[in-house]
Amino acid sequence: GIESMSKNFQNRSRRAIFFRGIGYFLAWMIMAGGDLADVLPGVGAAALAAWASLLLLPPDPGTASVRPMALARLFIRFVWGSVVAGVDIARRAFSPAMPLKLGYVVYPVALPPSAARNLFMAVTSLMPGTLPAGSDQSGALIYHCLDVDQPVAQQLQQEETLLVAALGGTLGSAP
Repeated sequence: GIESMSKNFQNRSRRAIFFRGIGYFLAWMIMAGGDLADVLPGVGAAALAAWASLLLLPPDPGTASVRPMALARLFIRFVWGSVVAGVDIARRAFSPAMPLKLGYVVYPVALPPSAARNLFMAVTSLMPGTLPAGSDQSGALIYHCLDVDQPVAQQLQQEETLLVAALGGTLGSAP
């Protein structure tokens, strides 16, 4: 019930504090040069930064049970997709034989407005020839496409399914 939800939120908050704190501490040590004298101020700065980040950006329920292996697969796909997108755009830019069919595709995203949805838009911005351009009145995402004849909506569906799986959920289970 409510007690288990509260305990789950507390556990996520503790994990968020820990991982954010580690990240901020590592950033501090890199910027400070990694001297032993910088450890104590770094711990203090990391604790304050983690606390402030939780106030400004609380843990997102959509990222409650991240699956590391699925996230790693998504990351590899993201990096590969960025390389493919770069090559595709360069090829289209320098080849007059490749006609462009500019236009917009509307994708009815299943993710509610959240950090997970923002991550989805960031991931899909690297799909070859597509760029998120906002949303319509119904909340569907609008993508600018270099070639509207490509199966953009199907690719977006695949990306959304993979992202939701990496975040530990299933499509249709989002609040």
